[in-house]
Amino acid sequence: MLNLTQNLKLIQKLSPQQIQLIKLLEIPTMELEQRIKREIEENPVLEEGSADDESDINEPNTEPKDDFASDRDRDRDNDTDNENDADGDTDPEPDIADEYIEDSYDEKVDEYSPDDYYDDDEIPNYRLNANNYSDDDNKNEVPYTQAASLHETLLSQLGLGVLNEDEQLLAEYIIGNIDDDGYLRRDLESIVDDVAFTAGVETTEKELQRLLVIIQDFDPAGVGARDIKECLMIQIVKKYKNGQGNKIVLKTAYKILKDHFQEFTKKHYQKIASKLDVDDATLKQAVDEISHLNPKPGSIYSTMLSKNSQHITPDFILEDKEGQLILSLNSKNIPELHVNKTYSDMVETMSKKKGENKDKDTLAFVKQKMDSAKWFIEAIRQRQNTLMATMNAIIEFQKEYFEEGDETKLKPMILKDIAEKTGFDISTISRVANSKYIQTHFGIFPLKFFFSEAMKTQDGDEVSTREIKKILKECIDGESKSRPLTDEKLAKILQKRGYQIARRTVAKYREQMNILVARLRKKL
Repeated sequence: MLNLTQNLKLIQKLSPQQIQLIKLLEIPTMELEQRIKREIEENPVLEEGSADDESDINEPNTEPKDDFASDRDRDRDNDTDNENDADGDTDPEPDIADEYIEDSYDEKVDEYSPDDYYDDDEIPNYRLNANNYSDDDNKNEVPYTQAASLHETLLSQLGLGVLNEDEQLLAEYIIGNIDDDGYLRRDLESIVDDVAFTAGVETTEKELQRLLVIIQDFDPAGVGARDIKECLMIQIVKKYKNGQGNKIVLKTAYKILKDHFQEFTKKHYQKIASKLDVDDATLKQAVDEISHLNPKPGSIYSTMLSKNSQHITPDFILEDKEGQLILSLNSKNIPELHVNKTYSDMVETMSKKKGENKDKDTLAFVKQKMDSAKWFIEAIRQRQNTLMATMNAIIEFQKEYFEEGDETKLKPMILKDIAEKTGFDISTISRVANSKYIQTHFGIFPLKFFFSEAMKTQDGDEVSTREIKKILKECIDGESKSRPLTDEKLAKILQKRGYQIARRTVAKYREQMNILVARLRKKL
């Protein structure tokens, strides 16, 4: 028997306007410009330009509202000697270039990751950008000339060789499997099967190996390697063949990579010196030679191709005018919006014609588009108000820092602190801080940079963890490179300065700053 029951539930749902505001609040200025353009294309009622009504979105004049304060699903993020011996070399040992080619056929390639050797800690492009424009300048983007990709460069060099049709096809297939870092990550056995299946060309690993050695002689040096060890060895061999450097030093560097790579990655230099029977000076020159090689030879091409996409457009501009901090939104490329008056008059006229069914569908369509346009304009207005209110609260909280630009002046600040000052929900503050940047008179920074946890000193004062990280970096920068400071020693230094911090916390902060452990920071 079917039983019918009634249940009463209270469900909280977001309105379309609130959802639209949430989405607009999360996106940065560059995406907002594209979003507005798309909305104008899709809605004929929405137009650019000023109007007499209250449609101007560049000068917010209403109190900010938190229309989605109830949305608490966001995580509360509280927030790292070069002499050439070419003429006098009587070393009976074989040429390392020939030795490498022989080894490349006989020796199985070890599996090493570039991360074992290379710490990719580059300064972001936005830290290097300078703002030298006046307020009246038209800040149009200048397009970059499209550079050749790594694969295009390799294929152009392949065309200079003398290969038959099948060899050309196989070599092109190998190049197609080289990744953006310049590495051939697939084994030759798999490529043999792939070529037979897709191109119908029968080949062998030995034949592919011969073609790979040809490709490994291309520029950039190190391309076509199957691991970091092989990549560095190729570069040493190329320098040796071109007479770039001291031959004895290059031979020593080659032996280190070929026979003692594990000890090299762990910086066990005394073991290497003992096994190779070389003096400290030669060992140091060989290690320096290796350290200046490029572990990601293809990265220069990916950097060139992504140069334009890495450009940062700040969402806020903070200026110091005679000691007074003036904040503004970077809305120069954001147009004013208003509802097209022609459509407004159309609705008014059609509404007066009662009883004419033929105009009902048209009237409903125009009204729907007008409502959509008004909602969008209001969402933009509220977005700007919310951004300004949040950033003003951050500046007020971190006023000493914004006045001087001294990182040690940053106070501990979490999302909750700004939520309490603005009256917004934490999820709202999180959305504002996400992917947004501010341009100040001392640099461009992401909003998340200003948020940090607190730590108490011996005197009971609260300091930002960012201040502790700065002290750690200063200690590491000033340490003896032959005897670097361990995490335990760093903890004791901080404790003497009044910061109650454990060794494991020092290790956590060091890792967040992408600083290696003491053993790997050691230099000869």
